Amino acid sequence: MEQARAHTMAPRQLSTAELTAGLAEVARSPRDAGTLDLVVRRPAVDEREVLAEGTLDVTAGLVGDCWAQRGSTATEDGSAHPGRQLTVMNSRFVRLIAGDDPQDWALAGDQLFADLDLHTDALPPGTRLAVGDEAVVEVTAEPHNGCAKFAHRYGRDAHKLVWSEDGRQARLRGLYARVVVAGVIRPGDPIRVLGPADADQP
Repeated sequence: MEQARAHTMAPRQLSTAELTAGLAEVARSPRDAGTLDLVVRRPAVDEREVLAEGTLDVTAGLVGDCWAQRGSTATEDGSAHPGRQLTVMNSRFVRLIAGDDPQDWALAGDQLFADLDLHTDALPPGTRLAVGDEAVVEVTAEPHNGCAKFAHRYGRDAHKLVWSEDGRQARLRGLYARVVVAGVIRPGDPIRVLGPADADQP
């Protein structure tokens, strides 16, 4: 487990032209099956731990992550939002904006980084993904957009890109998901698109 840097910026902040040139590689992300490239736990706000192994739990999300404790402004009582239990970001896009260092990826604040097409057409809300041998997560309808911290760490041009119509459709900033089947996950695990939930699934 590696402790990632907090309260800092990625080593580079690309221009709009540089970002646009790199999107062709992002667009080549696989659709039906991909790979889990990185697992990051957030033990507290602005803290990151890059994990060699993580556990997904139906109640807790990523075990040891602060999702449940930090709560949400999107719920009436301020409790954690069940539709925002996990965040998943495209690893090709984060490599474009952050480079190759996993610690700089971790600054994004997402927990799972996947070589997988996250476009809304490919993974509409309700789509289930098998991660590794056991775990299953379900894409939720909650929008995952860039915040001021994202702009500070990766640049205003990257922030504008993820907020653009094309960026939101491609889910460049990532997507929210919830755990529906618990399991252990590791970088290098396969990710398979199972399709929409149905009555036979938990």
